[in-house]
Amino acid sequence: MCQRRQICDEFKARVVLEVLSGQKRPAEVCRKPHLKPDLLSRWKADVVSQSATVFAGDERTQQVEQRIAEVERLVRRLILELQVAKKAVLLSRSFSAVSNGSRWVRN
Repeated sequence: MCQRRQICDEFKARVVLEVLSGQKRPAEVCRKPHLKPDLLSRWKADVVSQSATVFAGDERTQQVEQRIAEVERLVRRLILELQVAKKAVLLSRSFSAVSNGSRWVRN
């Protein structure tokens, strides 16, 4: 059984851009690497259908940055709460009251 060859995405993009820009004709592009014309047509259709998502990267980047900022705020709040809890434990140890009659004695 023949194994299918794998073509990298950079090659596909380069070939499609050569055809779409008019640098080469589809027949020229298909000839050397032995591509079938219908495969090139499929690649072109993929590029055209996904072209709108090229500019959506800015939106995704903003969403990721907002999420990172939110997580950083949460981490800062948790760090502050942890520091307060540690100080409370230290204070409770140092001022642990030992009943000495009616007086409280500091350890």
